Amino acid sequence: MSGGATTGESTGAAMGEVKREELLISVVGDLLEGARHVAVGVLSPIPGAGALLAASRSGGRVTIIGSDLPAHRMDGGLELFDMAAQGRVDGFFLSGGQIDGQGNINLTGAGAYPQGDVRWSGAFGSAFLYFQVPRVILFREEHTRRIFVPKVDFVSAPGASEPGVFRPGGAHALVTGLCVMSFDRARARFTLTSVHPGVTVEEVKDNTGFDFDLPESVPTTAPPSAETLGVIRSEIAPTIANPYPEFAERVFGIARQAA
Repeated sequence: MSGGATTGESTGAAMGEVKREELLISVVGDLLEGARHVAVGVLSPIPGAGALLAASRSGGRVTIIGSDLPAHRMDGGLELFDMAAQGRVDGFFLSGGQIDGQGNINLTGAGAYPQGDVRWSGAFGSAFLYFQVPRVILFREEHTRRIFVPKVDFVSAPGASEPGVFRPGGAHALVTGLCVMSFDRARARFTLTSVHPGVTVEEVKDNTGFDFDLPESVPTTAPPSAETLGVIRSEIAPTIANPYPEFAERVFGIARQAA
């Protein structure tokens, strides 16, 4: 696998018939172990599937913004912000056009603000949720220096806060198409915890614009067990065919299901 690999590819002989998306779903599910309530956006199929996988193990709740399935429906951002402020959301996902080594996220645009070269969709409530949700997973399939920069051009949501600032939330981990990193909030620094099958530590270094910590030995990301893979394909795939129909059809060959 390389930083420019496209979705839908197998992760290679070491993973057998397991697709890259299934590996990432399994990784996300493990990172959310024990979460009582996870919220996820309608444009995030792998995080959404991973959240559903975690909930299938613990009986937790998953709400998907934009879904019309009664079990996962949420009344837009207002309800999400209310629940997060009340401490009723344990897990959430954030991404960005740029992410730096301190966990800062840029969702605003590239270049010198406000005359930047590129404008993105904007932060919406990302900064608020970054402060409130205790287990935020940063997720971005593309892993290149274009995304993972030394310093973001604009801080849409800060990865760390000054001492004395009340902040129950923050980054828990970073999941990409190449690796998994943990995040130390006190030090505002990432540590490489595993590389995906077929990926080397050097490849991660070459495609990352910021410094990160390295353990003495970096393991390969564990593939999903046969049991987990069975749950993903038989239970999770049909469920995500409603909020993520294109993804479900492309990866699993399953058509959208009615609410």
